[in-house]
Order: sequence, then C-alpha cells, then structure tokens
Amino acid sequence: MEKDHTHTGTYGSNQNQHISHLENDITFRNATTADIPQLKDLFRDTVLTINIRDYTPEEVADWASCIDIPGRLAEQLANLYFIIAVDTRENILGFCSIRHDGYLHSIFVHKDHQRKGIASALLLHIENYAKKNNIHIITSEVSITALPFFRHHGYIIEQKQQVKANKLRMTNYRMKKIL
Repeated sequence: MEKDHTHTGTYGSNQNQHISHLENDITFRNATTADIPQLKDLFRDTVLTINIRDYTPEEVADWASCIDIPGRLAEQLANLYFIIAVDTRENILGFCSIRHDGYLHSIFVHKDHQRKGIASALLLHIENYAKKNNIHIITSEVSITALPFFRHHGYIIEQKQQVKANKLRMTNYRMKKIL
C-alpha cells in the first residue's frame, strides 16, 4: 500500500466540482498513532453531536463508545489506508479509511467543520487511491446521516440493514460505487 500521500492546498473546481467551499491550507496525510487522541475525540464528538439528528441518544452513545475499545484504532491505522485532513496547526478536521479490498471503513468530519467540502475532499482522495490500486468497486456501510452525502457522490444503496455498533443494533445502508 501507498504510505505517504500528502497534499497541501485546496481542491479547485477543475479537480472536483463538488468541493467548492473547502477551507484554505488544509493538508491531507496518513494518520499516525500520535493522532489517536484527536481521532478519538473527533469521532466521539461528531457522532454525539451530528448523528443525534437521525439516531436515538442511546444509539449514538453506544456507537460513540466503539472508539474506546482498547487497541482498535491502532489496529485500523496499521491495516487500513487511513488519511486525515489537518489545518495549519495540525488540528484534525476529518478522516477517512479504506481496506485493500475496497471497503470504505470510515469517513468523519469534525462537528465544527461540517458542510465545508472536507468530506468530499477526503472521499476524492480515497477514490483516487482506490483507482491507483486497481480497486474498481468501493463498498461501505453508511449511516442515515451520511446517506445524502454518499448518494450525491454517486453511491447506490444495495441494502438497508440493522448492524451492531457496540452493544445496540442500529439502521444503516450498505452502499457501493463502481469507479
């Protein structure tokens, strides 16, 4: 797998018309174990703040607790292509990860940086990585909250499903995109 995939700057409209409001001076780089504390906070805060509009308080609390499973995030960093978007102060604004078989494991944007093009930029990064690595189909399990975003980017629903977060079962959608 490609290990260093750093890009500084914004994505202009000629690169991807969906990324029009991206903040300046954002760097995309591989996540490291030093990023784990920020990644945990970002995930937890985003799920509890953003996903609450589509899930119950019990569901988001259970989902957010998944990040506290010992060693889980370090294992993901070691086994996935895992990139982050950071600002000039190294604050993590979002992250995205994909397995070598094309399963998009995660995409999250900080609760205070929603709707600024960061998720679209991360997804474009992942899709370009997939193409370079001969991955022709990306699949993912997408929350109710993220469903409109993925539809907008050409992903189609394969199945509505109930999946276990930590202890509770919740609704999400299995989606795919052919590259």
